[in-house]
Amino acid sequence: MNSPISTDELQQQIRTVLRRTIGEPVDNLGPDDDLATALGSRYDSLTALECINAIESSFDIEVDFVAQDVRYWFATLGRMTTFVRDQLEDRASLGSVR
Repeated sequence: MNSPISTDELQQQIRTVLRRTIGEPVDNLGPDDDLATALGSRYDSLTALECINAIESSFDIEVDFVAQDVRYWFATLGRMTTFVRDQLEDRASLGSVR
């Protein structure tokens, strides 16, 4: 069984994924910074969707846009980290893939 990844490591992986879509301004974000406020026009609704898709692909998870409040979970780096961690833990405990 793989050892669980630390929150800091997971957050760094998410930051790397977001950097591909948003660019270097992601490096200056704190975990609780609101992305729309901190990044302004760089984080519009289309960019948010691109980030969600990139997170899904990178971590092999699926975001349910109906059941999960993506405006909440994808508003800060810290919330994204919690969301991804929960999805990975659920998948591991259920023993299934997407």
